[in-house]
Amino acid sequence: MGSYLALIYGVIIIAALVIIGLIKFIFAQDKGDEKMQQISDAIKEGAMAFLNRQYKTIAFLALIVAVIIIVANYYGHLSEGTSTALSFAWHVGLAFITGAFCSALSGYIGMYMAVNSNVRAAAGAKSGLNRALQIALKGGAVTGLAVTALSLFGVATLFLAYGGLSGQDELIKEAPSLIVGFGFGASFVALFAQLGGGIYTKAADVGADLVGKVEAGIPEDDPRNPAVIADLVGDNVGDCAGRGADLFESTAAENIGAMILGVGLYPVFGWKGILFPLVARAIGIIASIIGIFFVNAKDESKDPMIALNKGYFVTTIVNLIALFFAVKIMLSGHLPDGSEVNYWLLYGAVVTGVVLSYIFVFLTDYYTSVNKRPVQEIAKASTTGAATNIITGISVGMESTALPVIFISAAIFIAYKLGELALPHIGTSGLYGTAIATMGMLSTTAYILAMDTFGPITDNAGGITEMSGAPESVRHVTDRLDACGNTTKALTKGYAVGSAALATFLLFSAYLDEVKKILGKPIDSWFAVDIGKPEVFIGAFIGAMIVYLFSSTAIRAVGKAAQYVILEVRRQFREIPGIMEGTAKPDYAKTVDIVTKGALKEMVIPGLIVVVTPILVGVILGKEAAAAFLMIGTISGVILALFLNNGGGAWDNAKKFIELGNYGGKKSEAHKAGVVGDTVGDPFKDTAGPSLHVLIKLISTITLVFVALFRSSRS
Repeated sequence: MGSYLALIYGVIIIAALVIIGLIKFIFAQDKGDEKMQQISDAIKEGAMAFLNRQYKTIAFLALIVAVIIIVANYYGHLSEGTSTALSFAWHVGLAFITGAFCSALSGYIGMYMAVNSNVRAAAGAKSGLNRALQIALKGGAVTGLAVTALSLFGVATLFLAYGGLSGQDELIKEAPSLIVGFGFGASFVALFAQLGGGIYTKAADVGADLVGKVEAGIPEDDPRNPAVIADLVGDNVGDCAGRGADLFESTAAENIGAMILGVGLYPVFGWKGILFPLVARAIGIIASIIGIFFVNAKDESKDPMIALNKGYFVTTIVNLIALFFAVKIMLSGHLPDGSEVNYWLLYGAVVTGVVLSYIFVFLTDYYTSVNKRPVQEIAKASTTGAATNIITGISVGMESTALPVIFISAAIFIAYKLGELALPHIGTSGLYGTAIATMGMLSTTAYILAMDTFGPITDNAGGITEMSGAPESVRHVTDRLDACGNTTKALTKGYAVGSAALATFLLFSAYLDEVKKILGKPIDSWFAVDIGKPEVFIGAFIGAMIVYLFSSTAIRAVGKAAQYVILEVRRQFREIPGIMEGTAKPDYAKTVDIVTKGALKEMVIPGLIVVVTPILVGVILGKEAAAAFLMIGTISGVILALFLNNGGGAWDNAKKFIELGNYGGKKSEAHKAGVVGDTVGDPFKDTAGPSLHVLIKLISTITLVFVALFRSSRS
């Protein structure tokens, strides 16, 4: 075990050193002129103020939940003896607090780097596209590497502390169950970070667009708009802090779920089956570092997306090569009948996950790109008004769910069968195959997150150049990078929901394993979920309902918070003379403060609904009903997230397609309809959709943490 631990912690140290080097590179860059710095400082001040307030709210809620976890697990395990119950409760509670802290820290790092990279990317645009591209991507890379390294460090350290280093088989097998609280803590913070940030960014965006573009007829990022700084702040709090916490908990939850399934294969692989997910994550970090340094736009006339895709391709190839050797070395062995494990088939599961990630990127691009049929169809529908724009956008979003579901299903089936063939006559072999596929899909997480954070950095850079009155040549560079950033943000949302679908299938299997342990059944036996039982059917029904109720409250929260912004912007236009003439400065800080209070106020109810409901289902209806809740909640959540993400992205780019000069261009009737459609899609793609990625993993980790408290179902 020592050599593998040296690899894991060695990679964490390498990642830390690379992060330090990237930070030094970013902070050594030019910050631009005084006007640029003033705008950047206002964005930074607003973003950090929001994050500090948000984390105070989350910390208060997390402490309450930590107490509930400790008490619930104590009473849930009391039948095993007082000392055992107390030990289990404290272990899970401490893991929850650790996961929550690390998740919050990853969001903070993402925000901090984004608000310090944006002005430097804007200033770098004066030296050409490649300079600005390097600054923006490396600023995003700090987030990607920090998030994945923190996740790996947290899970690995807790595993070792909770028995992984004991050398005793029983303690090693028990350790993964004790660290499920880490995944729950990560999910808990991620939900509120993504939800609060999503409400903020879209409330500010909707308010800025409706009053600025539609009512006042002024351009996007115009300094006369009192909501423009709040809008730029929103890009960071929604897409950096929120997404950082989102993918942190994805990697943490997937690792823990795979480790729990590895316990079932202990007779075949021993501790290597439990440790393999951590080694795979370490390999992914190294591959992402290599890929990041391969990004270079030497020919600045070409689309910068080509350079980013090259880095993604390099990351993937390095991952595939390294993971083959990891599978061969760690997952070889002899089956109980004496035959050898076919590690080639297990490697096939890795390839299945990697291929699925590429398919998701392709499908998301198809449904959200300005160059493809769906977006152009919505743009054409805008010529006859906002109503036909919205009708067409909804139909595109619904259509976009079909192919992803088919490919997710195919990937799960293929990986499951490969696992069964590689490990015949082993009860959990198919599930471990899907776990390996999930590791393959999430192996590029660090690079994907770097591309995702690249988006808000370039968006902010564009806003800073526009507001500071930079030359047209500089704006041209930032506009190209901003367009590229919009693409990366859309692609990473598709990747996030695809990986969430695989990860939750994995976590569902881990939940069933925990139920079998509590009921005293063999780990390789089956635990059936009979949908014909009334309480089980009701649990499934509630699982589907909660997804729509949550989405409804999240979207409504954007509407309520946006109203605060709209009223404030209208008030300033009305009461501060000279704003439209440019002789008076709007009160940006007032708008930022209003949207901050509104977003934090509106995020609490949707979040609490998600946390409380699965616990009530398990306690009242039983373990089997909770399994049905998980199953149907996951299915409904994935499909609705696809609809919201792709539909919202398509609406956004349909507006941009018109702004490029099609169907009358800016200020045309089609453009006005496109702005309305984009406004409807904003809370879809940036609030409810991304929050659903977190929701479907959160309900999985909640049930894992509280399973001991759930009543046994009647037979």
